[in-house]
Amino acid sequence: MLNLSVPENQVAGHKAKEGVNGPLVDDSGKFYKPLQSDERGSNEVTFYTSFSSDPRIPHNIRSFFPIFHGTSVVNAADHLVLEDLLSAYSNPSVTDIKIGSRTWYPEASDDYINKCLQKDRESSSISLGFRISGLKSVGASNSCWQPHKKFLQSLSAEDVKLVMRKFVSSDGNADNPDCVFASEVFVPVLKQLLELKKWFEVQTIFHFYSCSVLVLYEKEGKKRAGAVVKLVDFAHVVDAKGAIDHNFLGGLCSLIKFVSDVLAGVDGKVEL
Repeated sequence: MLNLSVPENQVAGHKAKEGVNGPLVDDSGKFYKPLQSDERGSNEVTFYTSFSSDPRIPHNIRSFFPIFHGTSVVNAADHLVLEDLLSAYSNPSVTDIKIGSRTWYPEASDDYINKCLQKDRESSSISLGFRISGLKSVGASNSCWQPHKKFLQSLSAEDVKLVMRKFVSSDGNADNPDCVFASEVFVPVLKQLLELKKWFEVQTIFHFYSCSVLVLYEKEGKKRAGAVVKLVDFAHVVDAKGAIDHNFLGGLCSLIKFVSDVLAGVDGKVEL
């Protein structure tokens, strides 16, 4: 019998609550994501199945994606079974960054496109090529800064930089962030983002719409500042048909610039 629980460190996406299916985790390092009943659920299963067996995917790129363990029925509902990316962390700081100035996918319905366009216009997606969908920054004595989603959806470019600075500070609630973890976190994050960028500059297999970059690290204990970048959410991945994914690549390049600017503001010079 599985010992399932609601993830404690989820910062974006649908959450489990009474009467509503949401993500669950077990104590063996697996993450159970409910499959959406429409084509999005089957599309995500198709992506993971294809990706996990595609010989064209370089080994170093596979490490950016959760390990796929197939599907399972849990509480009478179908779930994707994935690697729990947060299982090795006790109290991580996490941010979910949705990449791309366009989050709607080809063949989407007019209603869905209009819904996405409204969010893209109201947030930083169109202006910056990415938006912060969720964030949790754990400070000293387990103090936590977790801004509301509506606050994050209305950030200007300067606001985004401030939020990023708070994410790598000892206390995200402080008005003047100290950025004491900036180098320990954003230097390895930049290296990983640049590694991803090299692949997206040449890969013509997939186009990733409404996909997120997940950044996580821990400020205390053995995992302190073990900054990791992962990609998540693949319900809207489509066949690239031999074309570069400029939507994702552009957003990724913009995120790289913002992270670099934060580092440069702290250290004066970024060395990779």
